[in-house]
Formats: sequence, structure tokens, C-alpha cells
Amino acid sequence: MTLINAIDGFSEPLDRLRAALDASCVVGTWDWDILRGTMVYDAGAARLLTGDAALAEREIVGLGAIATVHPADHEWLAEQVQAAVLAGGLMLAEFRVIAEGGAVRWLLSRGRVFRDEAARPVRACGILIDITEMREGGERYVLSGPATLEGSLDRTTELAIALKRTLSDDTPAEVRAAADVLLFALGRAIARATSEH
Repeated sequence: MTLINAIDGFSEPLDRLRAALDASCVVGTWDWDILRGTMVYDAGAARLLTGDAALAEREIVGLGAIATVHPADHEWLAEQVQAAVLAGGLMLAEFRVIAEGGAVRWLLSRGRVFRDEAARPVRACGILIDITEMREGGERYVLSGPATLEGSLDRTTELAIALKRTLSDDTPAEVRAAADVLLFALGRAIARATSEH
């Protein structure tokens, strides 16, 4: 069994990490070389964004990198990604893809833009989360650059509550506990922010 070095210093089996990622609906990773204009996906991201899992770990250029993105979201997504690259830092976007069989799935892409010494955006990488089951209404959002503390805490709390609602009885106990700890910490942070105003 392969062991990993977790952030908290404990070693955990890789299978447990994969189970936690699956329970969190993480379905893929992406790595974008902004200067070269190439995208590299893992198998899950390649399947969802190109329609072909065999393109995993290969450099993809142009529209082939977003072949399955819903046509109505192409222009919007391109504009938001460009704005996020210019702003730098966190990138967060919800958009639709047309999955195998024609089903529409909602994805949340979360990543970060990295800059070189001259402050030019050079690379971005992140994860894809399938949020189809918790998606409500038709509003999507993008967060990039600095956000106000109150606005970011409110939105983070909304997302944490939505995450908590998606957890089922068969979700690993440590994932359910982590969601509870997150909600508790957010509640304390909101209370502090409110008392300071």
C-alpha cells in the first residue's frame, strides 16, 4: 500500500485520500501552461472536458481543451478565465459540460494563477468538482483576486453548507467530521467579523 505524507504530519494510505476526494466529488485536475497555451488534464478532467480520457497527461491546445463545455458557456467562461488570469491568485468558476450520452453536468473549477518574477501570469493549476447534485437555480459565479472578508465568508459558508448536504451516511466519518469542523470555524469567523463592525 502506498503511503503519503499528509499536511498534518500523519501518514495515510493513498486509498483513503482517493476515497475522500471521491466523497468530495473531486473528479479531475488540470494544469495550464499559460505562456505556451497548453493544458494537461488527468483522466477525469480529460474525460469531462474533452470527451476522451485517453488525452490524459497529454498537452492539449485550442478548443480541444474545452470540447465538451456547453456551447452557451463558452464565451462567458473564456471572458471569466481571462479576467481571472489578469487578476492573478484564486480562480473559481462554475460551468456546464455535455457529458457522455448527452447529460449536462455542472462543474466547479478551482485553481490558482502563478506569476513569474516580472509578475506575468505563467501557469495555473487546479481541480474540478462535479456539483451537479447540489446545483440550485441558474446562477453561476466566478471569484478571482481579492474578495471582501464578509463576502468571501458568506459565499464560503454557502458552499460548505451545500457540501454538507451532499454527504450521505456512507461518506467516510473523517470527511463528515471535516465538514462539521469547517462549518464551525466559518461560524466563529463570521461572528468575529460581525462583532468588529
